[in-house]
Amino acid sequence: MLPKNSCRLNYTPTLLTDGVYTLVVQAKDRSNNSSGSLNYQINFEVINRATITDVMNYPNPFSTATHFVFTITGSEVPTMFRIQIMTITGKMVREIERDELGPLHIGRNITEYAWDGRDQFGDRLANGVYFYRVLTKIGSENIEHTDNVGTSGIDQYFKKGFGKMYLMK
Repeated sequence: MLPKNSCRLNYTPTLLTDGVYTLVVQAKDRSNNSSGSLNYQINFEVINRATITDVMNYPNPFSTATHFVFTITGSEVPTMFRIQIMTITGKMVREIERDELGPLHIGRNITEYAWDGRDQFGDRLANGVYFYRVLTKIGSENIEHTDNVGTSGIDQYFKKGFGKMYLMK
């Protein structure tokens, strides 16, 4: 049951062609009263191929924990999803596997899992800069990381397959 003066619209179009779309909504009540003088309008992009974009950790810098944020496109969720955290010299200090992250879905994801700045053995790491990379596959096929700098701007912080985070106590 919805509160008074509200409604819900469930619209699930079949969009087969990649591209940018605009959804425009106009509404009227049973008495033909308009919901407003302006239409509600939202732009969105359909990407049918499997990609991962807008990868970042949040908050950054962090002191106690940081979550990972990313967007998955396509029609299947990755079967393999791994986040590798490394020192600035390239030493792997922590690998986070898909089953640790919580549920993943097509679209924008914020992991339930929060990395607490500890290594594979549970030891607290020192303050400083750490790098991370995300490895994804569907079956045996790697999922492409696509820079999405033009729309969200987030991928400007993810260079050549690596993101940077700052741990401070």
